[in-house]
Amino acid sequence: MRSSFVCFGLLMLSANLQAEFSGNVALETQSFSESAQFDGQLDNNVTLSFKPRWDGEWNEGDDLWSLELFLRADNKDAGRQHADIREALWLHVTGDSEWRLGINTMFWGVTESQHLVDVINQIDQVEGIDGEDKLGQPMLHLQRYQDWGVVDVLLLPGFRERTFQQQEGRLRTPLVVDTDQAQYASSREDSHIDYALRFSQTYGDLDLGLSWFKGTSRDPVLLAAFDDAGNPVLTPFYEQMTQLGVDAQLIYQDWIWRLELIRREAESNDYNAYTAGFEYTFYGIMESAVDLGMLLEYSADDRPAGEAGAFDNDVFLGGRFAFNDAQSSEILAGFVIDTDNRSRTFRVEGNRRFGASWKGTLELQTFTNVDADDVLAVFEKDDFVQLEMAYYF
Repeated sequence: MRSSFVCFGLLMLSANLQAEFSGNVALETQSFSESAQFDGQLDNNVTLSFKPRWDGEWNEGDDLWSLELFLRADNKDAGRQHADIREALWLHVTGDSEWRLGINTMFWGVTESQHLVDVINQIDQVEGIDGEDKLGQPMLHLQRYQDWGVVDVLLLPGFRERTFQQQEGRLRTPLVVDTDQAQYASSREDSHIDYALRFSQTYGDLDLGLSWFKGTSRDPVLLAAFDDAGNPVLTPFYEQMTQLGVDAQLIYQDWIWRLELIRREAESNDYNAYTAGFEYTFYGIMESAVDLGMLLEYSADDRPAGEAGAFDNDVFLGGRFAFNDAQSSEILAGFVIDTDNRSRTFRVEGNRRFGASWKGTLELQTFTNVDADDVLAVFEKDDFVQLEMAYYF
């Protein structure tokens, strides 16, 4: 399937020699403050990534195509050496409808600390544990615009397995995840066809989204097993699941109120989860050009202890600094505190442009006072600083 979409992208390129070419190449370093918790893990590494993109159009703009690739090379960690097609898409516009065919990366959701309703694309976990990086998803996508709202209908043929850190990688489970032994609830395995619907509309200052998904869960259950050499490993099991979701965002004066709510039903469990909170912005603090947004969100998950994820009863408290300068400098920093066991994580994300083509990015992550029974205990010694310098063209 992947090779067919590569051919699709190459055909589109040859059909329109006036294609716009853009993208970036980036050098990244990642350093950890403590020695590794598990055997074989690295203390630091350097990687080089390349993200080229081509865009073109024909038929007086009613038809557009795009191709975006992602490649990463790592000097030590073989698990992070990978490549993916983030996008290989044909878009056709007709009347009040848009048709998309190919591979695409899309996002649903409004909250900052986690994205509950975002179920279309698989997480590219070797790129980070925050779930922000996604693998491209094959799809047929119809989007219809009406006065009463926007309707998205998605047919998703072909499933993408989650990527996992391997033996050398940091921020991994104690046992390596053996993706070669992946199992599926569906007899069609990764060829199962998934479906999704979404309605969205703006009512004054309120943005509302209602979504439904039925198909293979992007979140695998990890099962104990052995590899071919008899070593203990974990194997991913992908269930079939149905999810109903609500996302809402209300802007009122200097306030932004956000909510994501889901009901998920699967063979292993049925549960409800939500994240709700607000962002209040102080504009021009101390008579400067800097704006400060204060964020507070609470997340709950009604699964039993040990089955819920990292956000089962947690509070996120953070601040977003927008410097409003020529370099588009921004900083987002925040704590996530587990109200049950007081485990804490702290994260900083900052970026700044240098000149017309360069951009620097800083990420810092710490894990403090992590309870032994907390799902984050496997990362207790994985505090890290990550620096990236990217050249955009």
